[in-house]
Amino acid sequence: MVTIRLSRGGSKKNPFYQIVVADIRAKRDGRYIERLGFYNPLAKGGEVPLRINRERAEYWLGQGAQPTDRARQLIKQATREAAAAV
Repeated sequence: MVTIRLSRGGSKKNPFYQIVVADIRAKRDGRYIERLGFYNPLAKGGEVPLRINRERAEYWLGQGAQPTDRARQLIKQATREAAAAV
């Protein structure tokens, strides 16, 4: 089974997450199939806190990938922000 989830990066007390498509058996920060974007919860100033390739996310959801709760929230948030920008 394939899942859309967050892979943690960054340093101690300074998290940075990649939004990835991975096999459910792979480790959290291990091998993944495709990188969809990133999430920076501590973005400051002009930094971009969230970027997701929504087209690829929709493709993987259509193929049956199951997003985690947080990944689902972030995809929904990115969709709302894109709709507001148009």
